[in-house]
Amino acid sequence: MINNFTGHLRTINRHKALVMKYCFKAGLYRQGLMHDLSKYSPAEFITGVKYFQGDKSPNTAERAEIGYSRAWLHHKGRNKHHIEYWIDYGQTGDKKMTGIKMPVNYVVEMFCDRIAACRVYNGDSYTDADAYNYYKRSREHYMIHPETDRLLRRLLIILRDYGEETAFRYIRKKILKNY
Repeated sequence: MINNFTGHLRTINRHKALVMKYCFKAGLYRQGLMHDLSKYSPAEFITGVKYFQGDKSPNTAERAEIGYSRAWLHHKGRNKHHIEYWIDYGQTGDKKMTGIKMPVNYVVEMFCDRIAACRVYNGDSYTDADAYNYYKRSREHYMIHPETDRLLRRLLIILRDYGEETAFRYIRKKILKNY
């Protein structure tokens, strides 16, 4: 049986390799290389080993045990491809937190991240609809800027309905054409 250390390391390496592949397909070479490097830091890696399950994020198990995830708080604060990185006080004067519009290159990296996570955790049962379905189930609790939400949903729907090749062609020709 694979121990937690080896299992977690394999999982994050596979995830990182897939995100890199997808970022390269989109033309985001630096982001592909730099994606999720914080997962190798002690603050995130030790938690990943301790709570490794293989079929879902260790952060979920840490949350269940202590009420929050230290690893997730560390991760989301260092990785701009996460919606949660882009939450701040709005400019309306009411001091409410709000989702800030994400730069399109980070929305595309988030799209790549979601495909890779679904592929890793769903294994052989993965379909191109998985990332959209996951987003749809989770969307209601996100604090996300409406334009960021529209772009991410559009990309996920293209993936779901037309597949990876069409989705990445659309990203290169329409979304990142001037990037």
